[in-house]
Amino acid sequence: MNTSTIKKIDFTVAIPTYNGAERLPKVLELLLNQKEIENLSWEIIIIDNNSSDNTNEVIQYYQKTCTQKFLLRYFLEKKQGITFARMRAISEARGEFIAFVDDDNLPAPDWVFQSYTFGKNHPQAGAWSGQIHGDFEVSPPEDFTRIQAFLAIREHGSQEYQFDADNLRLPPGAALVVRKQAWCDSVPKELVFNGRLSKLMVGGDDTEALLYIHKAGWEIWYNPAMHIAHQIPHWRLERDYLLVLARGCGLCIFQLRLINAKNWQKPIILVKTILGNLHRILQHIIKYRGKFKSNLIAIFEISFYFASMMSPFYSLRWKLDRILKNPIVEND
Repeated sequence: MNTSTIKKIDFTVAIPTYNGAERLPKVLELLLNQKEIENLSWEIIIIDNNSSDNTNEVIQYYQKTCTQKFLLRYFLEKKQGITFARMRAISEARGEFIAFVDDDNLPAPDWVFQSYTFGKNHPQAGAWSGQIHGDFEVSPPEDFTRIQAFLAIREHGSQEYQFDADNLRLPPGAALVVRKQAWCDSVPKELVFNGRLSKLMVGGDDTEALLYIHKAGWEIWYNPAMHIAHQIPHWRLERDYLLVLARGCGLCIFQLRLINAKNWQKPIILVKTILGNLHRILQHIIKYRGKFKSNLIAIFEISFYFASMMSPFYSLRWKLDRILKNPIVEND
């Protein structure tokens, strides 16, 4: 296909999904009923990440019945992992701005309008995100707000501000909007983290791409006018899932901190990662001594600190695995 003939549009909503046949209709209905977008040229694209259910049939139904003035397109991405799905979305999207909406995200009626308007008003913004509210199937545990960011729930008040990328304080990939130019010019074609595929559920895929966008000089913003709900099923609040999540979020920390680091800073980051988290662990043990069995949030936090402390060793193991899978062959 001659890419020069593809008509570019204002806004793309990209929905990566895996076995989302039951979840997608609710998301699509909310997108089909967006307000204040009469003068906006936009599209929805579904990136099916190798589903085994009838996701394709659900999309075919909406393609036949949709009468809106935008396209609903479907693509099958067989490489498993959210990173591959998002990369496919970037390559297929025609919009100047690309919004990643997960199949369990429920956008407010003006979410598209607020997302697009913010991008137009902030030309130096490479990525931006808004408020993500929890839509819980069951009540979360006591003090859950301390760890809610790990489940992509972000409620940071009513004032705009730039995220602190240097300290890894960044929005999640869910409900994130990126400027296509910023992504294409900044993010490598291959990333380290491809999604929570293994039993370790190692994260980092959201943050890695944003760090490259930040490294290239783009701003990353919080826009409080964008509201979206994140559906949290009961099993995502259970102890076993939360502790695996804590470990997966911690194991990527060292590798992420290296992305924007100069060579002379890397030994310092190594020491700070190990000793800083060791200090946090000791503080937590003292503070919650005798209470770990009953305090799920404290257990989550100390599990995250321990995994963060071990993240340099995980990074080394990852590099060795890559070398063994792709050995360098020297010419004679």
